[in-house]
Amino acid sequence: MPRQARLDAPDTLHHVMVRGIERTTIFRDDRDRAAFVARLADLATQGALSVYAWALLPNHAHLLVRTGTRPLARSMRSLLTGYAGAFNRRHKRVGHLFQNRYKSLVVEEEPYLLELVRYLHLNPLRAPVVPTLCALDRYPWTGHSALLGTVARPWQDTRTILRQFGPTPTRAKRAYRIFVGAGLLQGRRPELQGGGLIRSLGGWAAVAALRRGREAYAGDERILGSPGFVEQLRREVEIAHPAPARRLALATLVGRVCAHVGIAPDALQGGGRTPAVTRARAGIAYLWVECLGHPGRPLAPVLGLHPAVVYQAARRGAAQAREWEGLLTRIRKTT
Repeated sequence: MPRQARLDAPDTLHHVMVRGIERTTIFRDDRDRAAFVARLADLATQGALSVYAWALLPNHAHLLVRTGTRPLARSMRSLLTGYAGAFNRRHKRVGHLFQNRYKSLVVEEEPYLLELVRYLHLNPLRAPVVPTLCALDRYPWTGHSALLGTVARPWQDTRTILRQFGPTPTRAKRAYRIFVGAGLLQGRRPELQGGGLIRSLGGWAAVAALRRGREAYAGDERILGSPGFVEQLRREVEIAHPAPARRLALATLVGRVCAHVGIAPDALQGGGRTPAVTRARAGIAYLWVECLGHPGRPLAPVLGLHPAVVYQAARRGAAQAREWEGLLTRIRKTT
């Protein structure tokens, strides 16, 4: 069965899991862990993600994050590709580090936000990487210690979580600590691993075209939430991600952008660096990656660029976002 498209939209809560390929260790020491956390902190500082909970285990990691305007896929690509490259260089290793794609669940905030914060932060105790809850309180490689204030993580969004436990920081931390301790006897919780109802097998862009009626419901491991939550997502996706934009063919986009700047599409692959060619590459990369949410690597040969340079081009295109988004609107109306 082909793997299903990811679910994503701005301001969406995700439980993200990454694992080492063939259960290989992805964090060999504290230097590795610090490098991963530094990259995660950069994404949070940039506003790409709000980080509520996280835990690093020897061969996998959990994150509970809310997306900003940047697609989750782009943030995770930056985090994992950058970390894997640094890890391989440091340890004189070659090949893939992570197992397939990361797994992400779209999460309904109520009642799952706090349950997942507790579940993720207890992972090192269940592993067991730390021996006791008191040791976990000061363990630096989860967000639990940041919530308690024993390890400073200014980039982690602790306020959103703590304000649900009390009116003052002291009372909130005390109540949060009691809440986490109460989860010790719960063990592993398969009900937090997804499987909520969603009426699509093709990702959020397909939700707008769903058939009506209960017969269209299907279990889906990409979502953790109720049928009402799924229906809310359907309405939001219809507004935020019109289906025509997602169906836009790359060849159509390339042709229209090149016509807009006055060059032939073949000029993109000739290695040229004229202002018009550079502008066209930036516009295509910005629209394809940032606006339409596609990965940049498949775009590289079309633009005649190295894959890593595609994202640099997209950032240049963002400087003329109004021009390119206006062009995209005109393309949508005529395709």
